[in-house]
Amino acid sequence: MRKRYLIIAVIILSFISLFVGVSNISLMELLKGNEEQIEIFLLSRVPRLVAIILAGAGMSIAGLIMQQLSRNKFVSPTTAGTLDATRLGILISMLVFANATLLQKMLFAFIFALAGTFLFMHILDRIKFKDAIFIPLVGLMFGNILSSITTFFAYRANIIQNLAAWLQGDFSMIIKGRYELLYISIPVIILAYLYANRFTVAGMGEDFAKNLGIAYKQVVNIGLVLVATVTVVVVLTVGMIPFLGLIIPNIVSIFKGDHLQKTLPHTALLGAAFLLMADILGRLIIYPYEISISLMVGVIGSGIFLILLFRGRRNYA
Repeated sequence: MRKRYLIIAVIILSFISLFVGVSNISLMELLKGNEEQIEIFLLSRVPRLVAIILAGAGMSIAGLIMQQLSRNKFVSPTTAGTLDATRLGILISMLVFANATLLQKMLFAFIFALAGTFLFMHILDRIKFKDAIFIPLVGLMFGNILSSITTFFAYRANIIQNLAAWLQGDFSMIIKGRYELLYISIPVIILAYLYANRFTVAGMGEDFAKNLGIAYKQVVNIGLVLVATVTVVVVLTVGMIPFLGLIIPNIVSIFKGDHLQKTLPHTALLGAAFLLMADILGRLIIYPYEISISLMVGVIGSGIFLILLFRGRRNYA
């Protein structure tokens, strides 16, 4: 898995993404200065492309960090309850404030996402039975509990339909002015790269990290803050995208190993390419209608997840 091939794949898929949609746009018309097509291109297609790339890279790196810190290949925002905790935070903001602003939703979502991730990591530390397959199942159960609590209170407050928008990841509504929050993921990705070696050392265990002079808890806390930040901005902008942070780091690690600083660029590129491919397929399968990105990634990702589970079971048997 060479980096230049991934870069070429992202470029090709990006070009296809720009010209796939209900409204026909041609490169020749853009070059001729067709105002209507230029407007659609700049207001819809380019923002959508940027959102897909940032969301794909961000969620993949978030999963990579979680897997490194938890020392488990099946841990991700999907299987650690982070996505469900984010959704619960959005619900609380809607209950506390009658007309919650984006900033209020982001604040509550971040607090709950961070708290949920910390709680899962605490549960992970307390579990004596460290089976590689058992841990993500605990995370899925933890996430289902949070999801059930969210659904219960949403029904009580009669806002279940409002909350459903945060469950289905969808790029069809991404236009200029509605995706810029995702730019927050850029400094997060940069920080993840700068702390990559420390995350790698922290992933070897607390005692090992302390012997090398690494402030273990501080590094873990920084990693979880980065994970929560990326998760929140993606959910608030696009919605929930399941399994992305789980399957991409695993695929990369098969080819490139577990050194985080070396695998992080490959993870970001493959995550962007995978999400671009899923989004293009979602736009083409029932054209001119779209299949939501959460459904596309959920179907493909769950299949890959099962393959990884069976592969992991054989490796740990």
